[in-house]
Amino acid sequence: MNKSQLKRSIKFSISIAVITFVLAAIFSVVSSSVLSGIMSIIGLLIVFVIVFTGVFFDMLGIAAAAADEVPFHAMAAEKVSGSKQAILIVRNADRFATFCNDVIGDISGIISGTASAIVVLQISNNFGYADGTSFHLTISVVLTSLVAALTVGGKALGKFFAINASTNIIFLVGKIIAFIEEKFKIKVLSNN
Repeated sequence: MNKSQLKRSIKFSISIAVITFVLAAIFSVVSSSVLSGIMSIIGLLIVFVIVFTGVFFDMLGIAAAAADEVPFHAMAAEKVSGSKQAILIVRNADRFATFCNDVIGDISGIISGTASAIVVLQISNNFGYADGTSFHLTISVVLTSLVAALTVGGKALGKFFAINASTNIIFLVGKIIAFIEEKFKIKVLSNN
């Protein structure tokens, strides 16, 4: 590794840390404010959406690392929409995986834990039990265990799909990014 690669890596690491800080703050505030004013069953559904978002992005990051660039070159030669974006994803798999797995995936894990705590308090209050009672503790253990099981089990299943269908997954992501870039005239991926 030369000095320019090291500088580039440090610059990327600092920028991704800042992005993570901002996104985590935004997601935390939004999830806490949304969860504070709704019924506990809807809050539980929101917790599961957050968990599955983390699982989904973890799968995307693994797929980017496992995908091969070669099939996308043939598609790009035929001007297939999304193929150029898929090539950029595979070429920048380390950065794409860092964003998907570490930024979105880890933020989802942290926010799902916080959201679970809010839902546990809501459920306990709805049944008239105070914080620290055995009912509250039981609900907390059950929900925390369920969220952990769904996260780990979901990520294990996602990794299977990511490794075995990486080309299809990255091509689909490439098509979605191409659609966004074309319709909204914003550049999602760059060669840099």
